[in-house]
Amino acid sequence: MAPWCSVSSGPSRYVLGMQELFRGHSKTREFPAHSAKVHSVAWSCDGRRLASGSFDKTASVFLLEKDRLVKENNYRGHGDSVDQLCWHPSNPDLFVTASGDKTIRIWDVRTTKCIATVNTKGENINICWSPDGQTIAVGNKDDVVTFIDAKTHRSKAEEQFKFEVNEISWNNDNNMFFLTNGNGCINILSYPELKPVQSINAHPSNCICIKFDPMGKYFATGSADALVSLWDVDELVCVRCFSRLDWPVRTLSFSHDGKMLASASEDHFIDIAEVETGDKLWEVQCESPTFTVAWHPKRPLLAFACDDKDGKYDSSREAGTVKLFGLPNDS
Repeated sequence: MAPWCSVSSGPSRYVLGMQELFRGHSKTREFPAHSAKVHSVAWSCDGRRLASGSFDKTASVFLLEKDRLVKENNYRGHGDSVDQLCWHPSNPDLFVTASGDKTIRIWDVRTTKCIATVNTKGENINICWSPDGQTIAVGNKDDVVTFIDAKTHRSKAEEQFKFEVNEISWNNDNNMFFLTNGNGCINILSYPELKPVQSINAHPSNCICIKFDPMGKYFATGSADALVSLWDVDELVCVRCFSRLDWPVRTLSFSHDGKMLASASEDHFIDIAEVETGDKLWEVQCESPTFTVAWHPKRPLLAFACDDKDGKYDSSREAGTVKLFGLPNDS
């Protein structure tokens, strides 16, 4: 066992409490969202809405009502797959989508219209909004990251990288910019200067995803080696790893209190771990690989989407559903 993998003597009070909660709230419901596979799900900052982006070139927005998602609108306009989307960090009405059609689009749920279409140089695959709301970063298949002013919708900076760029993210303080890369490294740049600060050898193989916890204490990375590693934000050291998945880790999400970490892969379950101990807290069963997971910003509800097929009529047809775990068993 690696030296940084801690072993605890027994489940913590938090784990026991959350397991007790999930025993009564272990139901997963699915909601029709798209006509093809769902690539990305994300909650608005107030938790009232969930957005999903799909291979079918659209985004969908749902309202969370008690124990169900009610579809509010479909957002059309992209000419290619919507690969990733995210919400404005403090305005619950705005979200942005990244597409293979070489554009990003900013949408307003109040008018259900696209308020800006920004042309970019390549096919976009990842996107994030800075914590201060002022900048949108978008990465494309050619490993170029473009920084776009969220008000003027003009490009502020552009960086071409010599390695495969996977997921991108600001730290919570907005003064550093992180990239995970195909060589298993985490690259850290100063922001807004975009000068290299550090490159961390995080994993022996492709480092796929990165997420920061809402408390600003940790960030987590997921890799093709099937490991999730947890990092101390200030020290930039790995404090523990989670090794219950057998396939490349595609997606991660911290709960609103920073105490739970959900990770998913091609395994037919989503692992939910206690952050402080690495202990398994729960697993959410799924029938196929999971592409995207997102904890609700205020409640222990997990949205996710899988590579499901609509087996009733045609086993090759993609189901395009969004799922919600953590609902009361009697709902």
